[in-house]
Amino acid sequence: MICGLLGEKLGHSYSPRIHGLLGDYTYTLFEKKPEELEEFLKNGDFSGINVTIPYKKAVIPYCKKLTPTAQRLGAVNTLVRDVAGDLIGHNTDYSGFTSMLEKSGLSVAGKKVLVLGSGGASVTAQAVLQEKGAQVVVISRQGPDNYENLQKHQDARVIVNATPVGMYPNTGVAPVDVALFPQLEGVLDLIYNPARTQLLMDAEAKGCITENGLWMLVAQAVESAQWFMLKEISKETIGQVYHQIRRPMENLILIGMPGCGKSTVGKLLAQKTGKKFVDTDVVIREAVGMTIPEIFAREGEDGFRKRETQVLGELGKASGLVIATGGGCVTREENYPLLHQNGTIYFLQREIAHLPTEGRPLSQAGNLEEMFNHRKPLYEAFADKIVDNNKTLEDTLSQILTQEDMA
Repeated sequence: MICGLLGEKLGHSYSPRIHGLLGDYTYTLFEKKPEELEEFLKNGDFSGINVTIPYKKAVIPYCKKLTPTAQRLGAVNTLVRDVAGDLIGHNTDYSGFTSMLEKSGLSVAGKKVLVLGSGGASVTAQAVLQEKGAQVVVISRQGPDNYENLQKHQDARVIVNATPVGMYPNTGVAPVDVALFPQLEGVLDLIYNPARTQLLMDAEAKGCITENGLWMLVAQAVESAQWFMLKEISKETIGQVYHQIRRPMENLILIGMPGCGKSTVGKLLAQKTGKKFVDTDVVIREAVGMTIPEIFAREGEDGFRKRETQVLGELGKASGLVIATGGGCVTREENYPLLHQNGTIYFLQREIAHLPTEGRPLSQAGNLEEMFNHRKPLYEAFADKIVDNNKTLEDTLSQILTQEDMA
């Protein structure tokens, strides 16, 4: 059975990996230009396909029949051939967003919900939210409700981002300022790369419930697979596949005092998880062509920190890394979102007496205990998890891997 994803520019897609976990069928990426669409739909060698931008409406004229959900939304994201070879159009984004909303635990009945964007994803979110009893307001660049008059909607309780603002590689920006909404309870962002957009991180800092779009992507794929194979798949499969996809994407980030074992632990952690190991000090050293002490001597700590932030900005956008950071990265607040956007941050604690100082400019220059007392609250503020690294390497790795399994 040949299945796949149809779009104009597909780039890197998680869909083949997801469908590879769902069924015994080939899943291919079909990149087609608009002028190739008709020939492909009429004569293409496929049993069932998913459809993405910009063809969710364009495929409708080629369908013999639309399911009620596809008719209601005016968009198709799943096509299957019936026994006669005719195309049946369905939309699984509806159930995908419904599942995402349920996972978040947010209740929207009777609440004002702002949906950012007016495209196809927005239409799907609106339909689900309205069915759940929400008071839906669509925010677009033009029209009566736009980004210039958001003050009209300060009573919004939930925000759904259905725009590409904040998506990789253009991370670090948010479509709205969550500070404008004092009653905000939750934010759903249909973007799943990075795992935490700037919008989600801002909402998280405000104490809101947050959810990215990966669960929706998996949930809609599960329903698509049911259409492809014409058989039921248990709901538990969504969670199982979600974790199998999310874990390899996640960065594992190690912070802590200079010499606390970040590089040693990181290399072994990379071997255990199959992720790529990166040491930020090594990246800086290789880029500049100088040792860390030489950079400090020539540019001072401020010059080094600026270089460090640039490196963290690039590495933080990537996925599937184990990152050993420099001991002082926590001294710049702007480094936190760079690391947090795609990863879990582990603070490796080690007794001061066990910390080496050779080749570490700041450790040699000052009092280690004083440095630790200054940085400890910064490490704790950055960290998602704290790990005791005073025993064996195996014990440290076990602590991290156990927490990863529980996530």
